[in-house]
Parts: sequence; C-alpha cells; structure tokens
Amino acid sequence: MTWDITGMAAVANVGATPGEIFAALCAGRESRRPLMAFDADKYRAAYAYEIDDRPEDGGDLPRRATRWLTTVVRQAAADAGLGKDLAQVPVLVGTTMREQRSLELWWRDGADVALADLHFGTALKAAFGACTTYTFANACSASLYALGMATDMIESGLADTVVVAGTDATTESGFGTLDRVQNDLPDALRPFDATHKGMLMGEGAAAVVVQRAGPGSGPVHARVRGVSMNCDAHHATAPDPDGITRAVLDAHSRAGVRASDIDLVMLHGSGTPRNDTTEASVLRQVFQGPGAGPRMTAIKATTGHTLGGSGLLSLVMAVLAMKNGTVPPVLGLADPIPETAGLRLVQGSPAAGDLAIAQIDAFGFGGINAVAIVEAAR
Repeated sequence: MTWDITGMAAVANVGATPGEIFAALCAGRESRRPLMAFDADKYRAAYAYEIDDRPEDGGDLPRRATRWLTTVVRQAAADAGLGKDLAQVPVLVGTTMREQRSLELWWRDGADVALADLHFGTALKAAFGACTTYTFANACSASLYALGMATDMIESGLADTVVVAGTDATTESGFGTLDRVQNDLPDALRPFDATHKGMLMGEGAAAVVVQRAGPGSGPVHARVRGVSMNCDAHHATAPDPDGITRAVLDAHSRAGVRASDIDLVMLHGSGTPRNDTTEASVLRQVFQGPGAGPRMTAIKATTGHTLGGSGLLSLVMAVLAMKNGTVPPVLGLADPIPETAGLRLVQGSPAAGDLAIAQIDAFGFGGINAVAIVEAAR
C-alpha cells in the first residue's frame, strides 16, 4: 500500500520554502552564525543554525515554534488544494521541545504566555478549525513517527487525508544540556567528517499532506511506501546498531523494496562521533553487495539539527532531490570517517542521477528510531 504526498512546505534557517532550502543545500551555503537566542558567554559553544526572525533590537520572542508550525501547515494545505478549513482533517505534529522556549521566556522575562499557548492544538484550532490534533514528542524521530501514524490512520480507515508536521525552536535548556554533555566543542555541525565534534541546534518546521492513494488525490509530489518505527531503549543517548538495523530492514519490508532498490539515503547525520560511526556502520552492512549502492547525503551541516522536525525536513528535501535528479552534497565533508568506506556520500558538489526511491533516517535519544521509504511520482 502507498500513500500520496500531495502538499509540502518547509522553513529553515536557509529558506522560507522547500525550493529555497534545497537551493541552499545544493549551493553548499554555510549558514551557522553566532548564537542569537540567549547569552552565549554562559556556554562553550558559540554557534547555532537559527532562523533570523527576532526583533532588530535583540531579545527573543515566544511562540516561534508555533508560528512556524501554522505557516507550514497553511502552505502545505494550500499546496494540496485543501483550503483553510481543516476541521475534518487530522493534524499530527512531531517535536522534541514543543513550546519549551516560550516557557523559559515566561519564567525568566515574564513573557506573556498562557498555558494554552504551550499546546500546538490551540493555534491549529484557531487558525484552521482543526478539531483532531496530536503532538508526538519522540525526540529527533518525532515527525517521522507522526508520518507513520498518519499512514496507519489512513490504512485503518480513520481518515483519507492527514496533515503531518514537525517544528522546534532552540531552547536554552536544551542548548545548555548539550553544551555540558558533549565531550568536544563543536563550532560547526560536520556529519561523517573526521573533524566532527558534536551537534549544534537548528530551527525550523516542515509539513506534508498525506492522502489515500488514488485518482481523487490530485497532483502528487511523491508516494510514501512505508514507515518503520521502533524504540530499542538501549541507552539514554548512545545509539544501538541492532535497533537501527531493525528499523532500516523493517522499513524495507514494509515498503516492499530491497536494499538494492534504494537510490538515495537521507542520513540522520547528527555530527556526533557515536551517531555518525553507528549509522555509517549499519548502512555498510545493509547495502553491502554488488552494485554501486545509493547516493547518500546529510542536510544538518547546513540546517543544523532541527530536532523533532528534522526527519520530515529531510523527507521534503528527498522529494525535491528525486524531482530534480540532484543530490545535494554534505557541506564540509572533506575527510570522511573510516566507517563510511564504500558508502557513496556526496561531497563537494551536487550529484546528478535518476532517483526513484529514497530512504530517510531519523534516530533519537533513547533509541527512538524511524525510517521512511518514499517513491518518486512518475
């Protein structure tokens, strides 16, 4: 069974539309900048991948994650021809931090934040009349978890159309925690490069409209072939190769594809040494055998780690890569780690090719893993 993607939208630090973001990835645009959200003097890391939408006189604003969420939901719904009324359409949101930054600003600065503002459903109901909304706080896999739940809802007959979204804003508590637990001091996010030292936060949101496949769904961007989800609970932060392997192989099984059918892998690529080596080692095992293997890329070197929405943002970029027959390079990848030997990571400049099936990886703390398989619409 497949599910049609009929609408897409995204916003990140390098663009306000999927096309702008994809162009920045292909151009290899360096986008990290000195931390703006709060006082960097308190932390070792001084950089982040933030969206520049704060007041010119400095300071931070509450409800930014919600604002991006409503923007991408509105744009994706319009792209799918749904209009502004989503009263009959479930909206599933994946996130890591929800509106935790707003709570920080309320606590520290007395920002005007009501309890209802901390729930995405409040804004979705006000903006679109959405009556059925769910939020999944499944770490960095959250938005792909939401996608998997959307396909289940359609397959079980609970809905014909579902809006899936992901959003996260940089929080001081999250930034500070990472700053203290990472062994090295990253000044840039450099996945799979020998210089990688850890992850840095990014900001943004993405949304897709998923509909039951069929002639009535309208123009189709791509098709979801299958989504795998698991929680291996191996360790609070360290990834488990076995859990990730099971997620990848289950995604292939659900999609009815073999490893040799995959043309593109959008890597999780968090830039932490443990995650990069684990993901690369797993994929070497999965894709070993005859043939060149799929092209692979990782977008977090340009967007930063956009947390709960990162999986869906990678998926939207995968769809554009298949449409354009172009794979963006991994920014800053000059000296790949040994574990990537034999993998076709794109370096330096975009790679051209016929891309029909893409795999999207998202692996979160606590062993919360999700892998989606998406097929180009021909």
